[in-house]
Amino acid sequence: MLRFLVRRALGAAVILFLLSIVTFLIFYGMPRDPALLICGKSCTQANLENIRHVLGLDKSIPEQYWLFLHNLVLGSDDYLQGPCPAPCFGYSFHTGEAVWGTLIDRLPTTISLTLGAAVCFLAFGLGAGLLAAWRRGTLIDKTATATAMVVSSMQIYFLGPLALAILVYQMQLFDKPAYNEFTEDPVAWFTGLIIPWVILSTIFAAQYTRMARSAMIEQLQEDHVRTARAKGMSRRYVFFRYAWRGSLIPIVTIFGIDMGSLFGGAIITEYTFGLPGLGRLAVDAVAFSDLPLLLGVMLFSASMILLFNIVVDAAYAFIDPRVRLS
Repeated sequence: MLRFLVRRALGAAVILFLLSIVTFLIFYGMPRDPALLICGKSCTQANLENIRHVLGLDKSIPEQYWLFLHNLVLGSDDYLQGPCPAPCFGYSFHTGEAVWGTLIDRLPTTISLTLGAAVCFLAFGLGAGLLAAWRRGTLIDKTATATAMVVSSMQIYFLGPLALAILVYQMQLFDKPAYNEFTEDPVAWFTGLIIPWVILSTIFAAQYTRMARSAMIEQLQEDHVRTARAKGMSRRYVFFRYAWRGSLIPIVTIFGIDMGSLFGGAIITEYTFGLPGLGRLAVDAVAFSDLPLLLGVMLFSASMILLFNIVVDAAYAFIDPRVRLS
């Protein structure tokens, strides 16, 4: 297991290295000049050249990329804003703040949004899927399947404004979504995120309902499940002891991918509800052609996806004994 995890970690490092190169090249393919954006409307050529020199934009692309990797691993004392300890992503072109500090400041919002939504879509999605598989062919099964199909065709940028218009502005049942520190006011933290949780989890819950139902029905047709039933075990015991455990493999796989993506920033949800998370930060980085911030968000998001993929692969050994034996 340890050898497997080390091998996956090395593979993840290679992927992050290649991703950083691609992001760097995409940035230089953008038509906007970050130095010109910072300089403003009353910009002179001398000021423009000075800004490019301060930001290091007058160096060649390989030199800038090598400097970025060096600072990321070892840190740097050459920035005008002060020392930048590792991991140093540099300073934002737009705000002048340290990129790593900005990521850490925005991370609690994304974590709160992700964990709350995960609890909701796992509880409702898996619950509805298991109930539909248990009562296969009945009205409950058909209702859960049809509802999941309809909801999965909707999008957050449609449901989000609709929920705001009805629940916040028209009926005034909830305050406008906002992030509050949990340690300062847990009640405000909960009420400020309840609508984003529900909207974000709605799309995922529909996906997990269909997945759990199909996985359970497939497992109920396996030979070991039929053998357990033939031995006289109760339907409930076989359902949860044998079929449920076998159906977890595809569910855990998709859950790991979803959690990695959400921890990297739920862009549409955060932008729709004005939440200051990593997704909103990524949009701002692209809008202002902010290379250090863009690289920081991209690499952090990719790291989360790769990390959860490794965790999922390691979890297979605990879910399925056949994986552990192999």
